[in-house]
Amino acid sequence: MSDARAAGGEANQATTLSSGSAARADSDLAQLISARVRDIADYPQPGIVFKDITPLLADGQAFAAAVAAMAAGHGRIDKVVGIEARGFILAAPVALSLGAGFVPVRKQGKLPGASYAESYRLEYGTATIEVHTDAIGPGERVLIVDDVLATGGTAAATASLVRRSGGEVVGVSVLLELGFLDGRASLPGLEVMTLLTA
Repeated sequence: MSDARAAGGEANQATTLSSGSAARADSDLAQLISARVRDIADYPQPGIVFKDITPLLADGQAFAAAVAAMAAGHGRIDKVVGIEARGFILAAPVALSLGAGFVPVRKQGKLPGASYAESYRLEYGTATIEVHTDAIGPGERVLIVDDVLATGGTAAATASLVRRSGGEVVGVSVLLELGFLDGRASLPGLEVMTLLTA
């Protein structure tokens, strides 16, 4: 066997081992998160099972691991957008780890300056979110961060706000995805990264 072929075989083996290690790391992280996200039945109303992330946030090592994983693999990011309210808790440290700015997307009427507004449908009625008009510059690469991806309506409205501001949506990074609600269908063409699917 030539040296080149031997080197190629070693490189392929290293890639396989690396991929296997990454898969184990992803599985370990998913288990870590799953153990620290608790279900609260009938909150905020009967029939709803609320995913409570406060035990994860209270565990420094688990919180740090989740933030590092949410920040990984996006290339250059100029701004990280956090969706009110629990998205703020995750987006701010993700922004810090990326050396990027943090931009809050808030419920209507909560921002003091000129803002863009975007409405989206809920099961009953609509909701509106806003972002300051000067928060994202033309051509800036933006990562959207939230705690949970459910139906995808809020994330889709946030992506629209980023585009109206002139930014490029690089992707959506969430801690937990409720797969049965198919929120990804509301985000066509966007890369969605989730650490745990329930």
